[in-house]
Amino acid sequence: MTKINAVCIIDDDPITVFGIKKMLKAFDLSETIHTYINGKLAIDGLRDMIAKKEALPEVIFLDINMPIMDGWQFLEEFITLPTNRRIRINIVTSSIDAYDRQQWESFKSRTHHTIDFRNKPIRKEEMLAITQAA
Repeated sequence: MTKINAVCIIDDDPITVFGIKKMLKAFDLSETIHTYINGKLAIDGLRDMIAKKEALPEVIFLDINMPIMDGWQFLEEFITLPTNRRIRINIVTSSIDAYDRQQWESFKSRTHHTIDFRNKPIRKEEMLAITQAA
């Protein structure tokens, strides 16, 4: 497996963040792991990376339900960012709401990025597949 330069975790649940980070480190998958507790902090951080001409993370783990800016609001902003690079976005949620699946389908059709939908918790067996750069 090729190591990826950077991963971004956007989730307000410290247990989920801890678990994803632990698996990423166990498999030695990434040099850098950025974490944000809501979509607003994440979009601001990614815009700052673009302004500094830094590479965006190749893989993003995104929760849907967060305060301030949720995952869908984050995606609305994210898909407008000026980047040609194809990024793998893993929506990681405990939601079973059909609306969330409809939103996922809608976003998949509106962007060149790869967007996957996964239920929490992420299992070790899934980690290698879902961290493949898009």
